[in-house]
Amino acid sequence: MSVIPRKRLVELSAQEISRYSRHLLLPEVSIEGQKRLKAAKVLIVGVGGLGSPLALYLAAAGVGTIGLVDYDVVEESNLQRQIIHGTKDVGRPKTASARDCIRGLNPNVDVIAHNTNLTSQNALDILHNYDVVVDGTDNYQTRYLVNDACVLLQIPNVYGSIFQFEGQATVFNAENGPCYRCLYPAPPPPGLVPSCAEGGVVGVLPGIVGCIQACETIKLIVGGGAGLSGRLLLFDAWRMKFRELKLEKDPECPICGEHPTIEELIDYEQFCGLRQDEEPVDNITAVDLKKRLDQGDELQLIDVREMHERAVFSFEGAKPIPFGQIAQRTAELNPSVEAVFICKVGKRSAHAIRVLREAGYTGKMLNLQDGTNAWARDVDTSLPQY
Repeated sequence: MSVIPRKRLVELSAQEISRYSRHLLLPEVSIEGQKRLKAAKVLIVGVGGLGSPLALYLAAAGVGTIGLVDYDVVEESNLQRQIIHGTKDVGRPKTASARDCIRGLNPNVDVIAHNTNLTSQNALDILHNYDVVVDGTDNYQTRYLVNDACVLLQIPNVYGSIFQFEGQATVFNAENGPCYRCLYPAPPPPGLVPSCAEGGVVGVLPGIVGCIQACETIKLIVGGGAGLSGRLLLFDAWRMKFRELKLEKDPECPICGEHPTIEELIDYEQFCGLRQDEEPVDNITAVDLKKRLDQGDELQLIDVREMHERAVFSFEGAKPIPFGQIAQRTAELNPSVEAVFICKVGKRSAHAIRVLREAGYTGKMLNLQDGTNAWARDVDTSLPQY
């Protein structure tokens, strides 16, 4: 069964029949399936690594309306995997860059750019206009938000996620199968799972997972085919292996179960623990740290990055203690000397300070605000930001 009712089908021009001729030769698609694609409205949440191949292949397939939700701008570090953007687009809104690329590929597609952060205040208003939502996000609060909005609106949610060399994909459909909360009832504690910006991702991985999401989206639109609803596809790019897990609908799920308790969108920042009263840490800017080092202040610099990160560039004078070893190597720190903790963006180093406090370390500790990227941006511009 397709998500597009027959009464919504539109006609194809002679030019469109020529463009999509390889689809029309497939009995599983045919001219009726192509009409369904033209009539379909698909929302892509996140125009990054996953959203790039998604948008390109759905546009090439002839999806009539593609909505793009993103509030970020293109950065140089995006270009390693976000193939819908180019070097000339650095600094532009991702939705604008992606819209131009899609229109260049297929001018028949109507592109709607939602250059905004998806929130509990606007999600229902945006999503209700679409037939399928494809989740290309990289944070837990937005994944739960997209899931809950899709369940409440009864819209299929084509899910994908990536990290380093591993990817996941499935289709969450509350009417016929499990939702994201059935798979992950609660998010992990903040800071436990690093983002791609902290842990890295091989550039081709989002292309593979994004193409799987695009294929699932096309099947939902044209109808038929063995979809991924109820199945979680796992892909390991390093070992080049696929695995599959069976997903069950949780009868106790708070939003799609037999007795749902969530009837409206909630505060997802709070749900994901991002607004908990976490003990603050004292920060120091890269510029202020440079001043203190130049004036000869006694400081112990602790670099909590991994060895392969330090190979990009080492922080001169810093003692390397990877984050995972910090609690076991407390004896290597001198509590009588002020310590400055360093990582890539300032998150792991802040977490390291909290870990040491819990372990009973009494010395004064500062966190390098925005990490080595700030040092490379504000102090030594010859160093790379990564």
